[in-house]
Amino acid sequence: MTHSTSTGISRRGLLTAFAATAVSAAPTFSNAAGFLRGGGDIRRIRMHSGRTGERLDTIYWIEGEYIAEAIREVNLFMRDWRNNKSIQIDTRTVDIMAASHRLLDVNEPYMLLSGYRSPETNTMLRSRSSGVAKNSLHLSGKAADLRLSSRSVRDMARAAQACAAGGVGSYSGSNFVHMDCGAVRSWGG
Repeated sequence: MTHSTSTGISRRGLLTAFAATAVSAAPTFSNAAGFLRGGGDIRRIRMHSGRTGERLDTIYWIEGEYIAEAIREVNLFMRDWRNNKSIQIDTRTVDIMAASHRLLDVNEPYMLLSGYRSPETNTMLRSRSSGVAKNSLHLSGKAADLRLSSRSVRDMARAAQACAAGGVGSYSGSNFVHMDCGAVRSWGG
């Protein structure tokens, strides 16, 4: 649904204009944490899902404010695709994903392998793999497993670790990186 202001400019049109005129240098690894705390007036997340075929390209934060409609789109996109259940995704995880993406200076959207996981899905995955945590942060919308074909697992993990804002798991054998907003830690290789 498009909402118009009194000047007849839609909210989406306004966001598009902001995106088109936003000029900021990509942050360096040394200032990633500063970027997460608010350096930059616009935050954008771009992803696609190989499971559902869906794509997401949205500005979800402008000048210190999360945009409710965009966050709802993120929540729906990051749902458990196996049973279509969704919850509120922790915006701290979205911030880490967006900051890491900017650090990588890439136009390619993330491929989302796993966002929210329902308890049923997590139990099923645990029965098939020892690498799935019983109390996974995916269960509470605080984690994402992501892939970029143009960047290595090592590069992606390094960018996420530079944010110093959560957990980073490197899964080179499966070609993805886990990012979460839990305690700062890293694992894998």
